[in-house]
Amino acid sequence: MTTLLYPAARMSASADILNDILDRDCNLAIWTRQENTALEALLTAPVEDVRFSAPLATLRARLDGELDLAGYPETAERRTLIDDIVDLAARYSAVMELEAVSVRLAIVTTDSCRKFHADYVKARLITTYVGTGTQWIDAEDTGRVARAEEPQRVHTLGAGHVGLFKGKLSSEAPAIHRSPPIGGKGERRLVLVLDPVQLGRKRTARATIL
Repeated sequence: MTTLLYPAARMSASADILNDILDRDCNLAIWTRQENTALEALLTAPVEDVRFSAPLATLRARLDGELDLAGYPETAERRTLIDDIVDLAARYSAVMELEAVSVRLAIVTTDSCRKFHADYVKARLITTYVGTGTQWIDAEDTGRVARAEEPQRVHTLGAGHVGLFKGKLSSEAPAIHRSPPIGGKGERRLVLVLDPVQLGRKRTARATIL
């Protein structure tokens, strides 16, 4: 069952909701899947951020190698993470008709991108494996933010939820969102961002962590 949050955002427990981002009247599609609390174990090791672009055909092998370089130990949780990233990349690419994706996996401990904004991409996939999820606002509060006022209601994705955020290259009314303000709280977030990549082009969209 699909829940209509406001005219431009849609939410469902079914992964099929991600296809709704192609609808003109949808600028945010949210798959409300369950959190995998076992992935919290990934934050116990001193690991570095991972960022690379790869074709889908070689994504799993490239991701495995990048996690090695970043210091992720060989554990059941790491294998679960790889499986999930590969699955999300496949779903994202099917919706966006991509052959390659840009991957960024990061541990966030600061207010890395706390201002409400829209991304300069067609659509960006974001999921927070551990910690507070990306925050977003509806059309009415978008107007308030544009007038330099405070939003009245800020929505927050749950850990494990997958958000597909329409960007400026797809709509004049893109999804407005931000990284949750966690500075000084001692919180650690594990966040995945997928962006589109066109094979044969060197430049990709800048990926902020949300």
